[in-house]
Amino acid sequence: MMRPMKIAGSELMFGEGSLAYLKTLKAKKAVLVLAGDFLYSTGVMEIVEKHLKNANIEYETIVGIEPDPGFNTVLKGAKFMLEHNPDIIIAIGGGSAMDAAKAMWIYYEHPEIKTLEYITVKENFPKLRTKARLCCIPTTAGTASEVSRSIVITDDKTHIKYGIGNMEMMPDIAICDPATTLSLTNHITAETGMDALCHALEAIVSTRANYLSDILAEAAIMDIFEFLPEVINDPKNIKYREIMLNAAMTAGLAFTNVSLGITHSIAHGLGSLFNMPHGLANAILLPYIVSFNSQNEDALAIYDALAFNLSETDLTEALFELNEAVNIPKSLNLKITDESLFLEKLDTLIDFALKDGCTKTNPILPTKTNLRDIILAAYYGKEVPLTL
Repeated sequence: MMRPMKIAGSELMFGEGSLAYLKTLKAKKAVLVLAGDFLYSTGVMEIVEKHLKNANIEYETIVGIEPDPGFNTVLKGAKFMLEHNPDIIIAIGGGSAMDAAKAMWIYYEHPEIKTLEYITVKENFPKLRTKARLCCIPTTAGTASEVSRSIVITDDKTHIKYGIGNMEMMPDIAICDPATTLSLTNHITAETGMDALCHALEAIVSTRANYLSDILAEAAIMDIFEFLPEVINDPKNIKYREIMLNAAMTAGLAFTNVSLGITHSIAHGLGSLFNMPHGLANAILLPYIVSFNSQNEDALAIYDALAFNLSETDLTEALFELNEAVNIPKSLNLKITDESLFLEKLDTLIDFALKDGCTKTNPILPTKTNLRDIILAAYYGKEVPLTL
């Protein structure tokens, strides 16, 4: 039996000008969790603050969430919230800012919880919304944390990234206004866009995929293939930015309900062990994973249908071509240049991937040997051995 679907929180707004929805919010005090000071220079905060003032909402700010937020950042943010007692939390930024805000929300509402490990156990996860609601405003078209139940938080001592998912963390309000993405650099646009494509391509072949998730995932795939190169070539085009932000959000609606696959499992480990940006890791790995998964008949049929609809002959090659078009390197060794260090940590990377929650919904459950073959192929830019 399929799992119940949850399509975002209670309020989902998207499209140019949707930031104006902020002025309709019913709240007394907000804490804003901001990715960084750049949001002031881009003009995003001017718009946000104007609408909050019109809504008569007082606010305090937490500024400067690091990439791959650490647990210490979460605890500091929760302490700040306990001091200011907001009834709404507003996260503005990419996945790191939104993930940090979700985690802060947990420890703000439940200060009795002291460890990160506690909430990794499904049975321990607490109820939220006794003190505040959560509003997320993405500034990148990629992670879709604004419509997902998931966070990735880093243990500051071990540097291990913990992926935690629970529908309690689905933001109540998501506002996807392309104006927030206009200042993105091309390399961030490319990496986050490929992250969104990875969400959709892994969701559509997930062992939990269903009729509705497939519709959402395919729509995102088609738009990202077409418009990611367009927005790279014309980064100030608000319509292209809107399509990409909507596609990322739609991919998020799919994957948060049906989970992902081993592209994400390996990428999480690459982030933990080599500090590789998540979207970049997914982008490089994705063609190799599609090649491996093509040994599954059902996955192959889906990939072939997508390739046909994209007017391509082979989805793996189409992904390599798309990466090249948006300046994503073909192999991991172009970014992780210390080969001996990579090989030294390879077994740990494989163990991380095997234990990752995304692995269990991949269309093929990989062995250690499979993962070694895939990772080495992606590192050296070689073909994946097909041994099933």
